[in-house]
Amino acid sequence: MNIVIEIGHPAHVHHFKNLIWALKNRGHTILICAFDKEVTLDLLNYYKFDYCIVGKNFGGNSFDKLVLLVTSEINMIRMARHFQPDLFVSRLSPPSAQVSKLFKKPHIAFADTEHAKLNDFLAVPFTDVICTPSCFLKDINDKHIRYDGYKELAYLHPNYFTPNPAVLTELGLIEGEPFIIVRFVSWQASHDVGHHGIRDKAGLVKALEPYGRILITSEGQLPPELEEYQLRISPEKLHDLLYYATLYIGEGGTTASEAAVLGTPSIYISSLVGTMGNFIELEKTYDLLFSFTDGDAALGKAVEILQDPQSKENWKIKRDRLLHEKIDVTAFMVWFIESYPQSFAEMNKHQKIS
Repeated sequence: MNIVIEIGHPAHVHHFKNLIWALKNRGHTILICAFDKEVTLDLLNYYKFDYCIVGKNFGGNSFDKLVLLVTSEINMIRMARHFQPDLFVSRLSPPSAQVSKLFKKPHIAFADTEHAKLNDFLAVPFTDVICTPSCFLKDINDKHIRYDGYKELAYLHPNYFTPNPAVLTELGLIEGEPFIIVRFVSWQASHDVGHHGIRDKAGLVKALEPYGRILITSEGQLPPELEEYQLRISPEKLHDLLYYATLYIGEGGTTASEAAVLGTPSIYISSLVGTMGNFIELEKTYDLLFSFTDGDAALGKAVEILQDPQSKENWKIKRDRLLHEKIDVTAFMVWFIESYPQSFAEMNKHQKIS
């Protein structure tokens, strides 16, 4: 098959990279349609993927986002005409959804963000099947199927990920030395509008500093007083660092869930707490993650974790339970895409029975 895979964000590179390699190895041809956003192209280049750029996503107001949608769809149409796709795959993205309908080809989408209302409005009507984690909080429509996993297990499952301690040496750390990863986000994504995270960034960092070295990753420019803490490694090494970290704390939801499935104590701070099923399950079922809307409460939990010398060991035990109960998500995606539409019928029948 000729398959278009849309990459709109750095996290999408990780979500789909093993899928892309697996599909190529099985004889399929892949066209990656990418957006120039943050370090997306750096990651694609690192993994030596060929790709076409359909748009540059640098945030902006609603008009800018509309212009980006229109121009990216025009570019995708041009590329698809030459490629002659049989199937489109995306993270429930409007360009892939709408262009797939123009070409009268199926669009298979993967999603885990319940509050992305504008995105859903633009993409869901044009999408043939939407795959979400089983803990997804809402029923979308009769095209919705659920799987027992998270997108993070498409690339952080032990079948694909082995941590490399060389990143510690690069940063002057030794294994077992305490360090804390802090993440700040830009809040410019369409599903983040009107929401917030850490109010007093400098105060949080200073309060955590006695417990280990602070490493900050940020989507935007850091204030001058925090620049000395900025993490400076190539983006593909972040997961290695997360694995060895003593604690993750921050506004980044994907990074919070990545830390959790890697067995690193994880604290998520956002006004979006309670709106996404994967975070609720990671917290309530597996006790791998803690969510807070208030920075002071989050700081208290962080100190509690950092003062417990058994925290990392306890998290590894909880992670083992999660891995035993969840699936290899990449293997699922490969099967579902190759077997579609029979795979949808099989999943839909199974879910109706259960």
